[in-house]
Amino acid sequence: MATTMDVTDVEAVVRSDAALLEDDLAEFLDALTAPARAAGVSVHDTALRRALYEPVADALGSKVGQQALPPTAGAPGGRAPLRPSMVYWAYRNYRGFPEETEGFPEKADIVSDLAVIRRTAVAVRILLKAAVALDDIQDGSDVRYGEPALHATHGTPLALNTGAWLIMSALRHAADPAVVDSLLRSVGSGFTGQAVDLSSRTALTRAELLAAPRATRIDFWESTAALKTGTLFWMPLDAAVAGLGVVEDDRFALDGAIRQLGLASQLFNDLTDFVPEFGGANTHEDFDGLGNRVFLELLDEEGGAPPAEDFKPYVLGHPKLEGTLLALAEEAVALKRAAKDAVHGVCRSERSAAYFDVTIERKGHLIDRLLATVRQRSGV
Repeated sequence: MATTMDVTDVEAVVRSDAALLEDDLAEFLDALTAPARAAGVSVHDTALRRALYEPVADALGSKVGQQALPPTAGAPGGRAPLRPSMVYWAYRNYRGFPEETEGFPEKADIVSDLAVIRRTAVAVRILLKAAVALDDIQDGSDVRYGEPALHATHGTPLALNTGAWLIMSALRHAADPAVVDSLLRSVGSGFTGQAVDLSSRTALTRAELLAAPRATRIDFWESTAALKTGTLFWMPLDAAVAGLGVVEDDRFALDGAIRQLGLASQLFNDLTDFVPEFGGANTHEDFDGLGNRVFLELLDEEGGAPPAEDFKPYVLGHPKLEGTLLALAEEAVALKRAAKDAVHGVCRSERSAAYFDVTIERKGHLIDRLLATVRQRSGV
């Protein structure tokens, strides 16, 4: 790894790559909606615009999601907030930063690889937005990131159709066979995890979890979280390294690291339900199954199984609540740090490590803040 690092320079590259992704996504949308802007459009074209183009634009548009890089005067992207991409981190790590060519493939190969990466980044963004649209329907969530969910504005039938169309379009847009194969595996993992998650909300699976040993419940949570949340982290990176032909040793190390990041993120999501500073108006709302790790952790083994009904007061009044929150918040931070260390082990430069940190800390810093908040509440 290099001995010097200019963090400001790294952020400039991150911004440039993120702006390129936003430009490519805008071009994708522009090409999609071009027929609707033609003169003398028919009733059919108008209906298509309302039933597909507009829902697609909404699905890919303004939902905030994870924290973005704020606008900076003179930086790529103009006044728009920018969201770094794990896909572009892989490209920078394995093909170098703009001025670096020594030790990497010939220039023609770098240009070709960048074309693959650009299409991959757009495909990943589309798939993530499709997952949001479908997940909101399944969860009955009418709001996403403070804005109406897609099915709340366009209706469930159109939202379902839009989500399915986005998946098809993303796979077609990726084009590269290795990338498409990786994305297909990710889509399959996501749907598999969602099926188990939905099952955990049923009376039968819930009863089985309540009757199972603690280790079994935790294994159930980890297995499903790896398929659901873990896939959201794993998909961009695996698709990128597949397109770049990264060596198996690195891919194995990255797979393990991303699994840890996924578990850390899911722990954060579960714990915020108990911390008003993060959960806001939705605090104490989610007690219905896998979506809460505390559902698995706060069962009093010595006192027998908790009640199948009225689980909320049982959890909120449990004497081990604060201690469990603290232990799990510490576990989330430890998982995130271990993941970063593992990824740094395959970084080819300090600048690549800094790029990864900028990318992952969009949510990672919230995991640290959660631990600090829980510690303060617990008087630690």
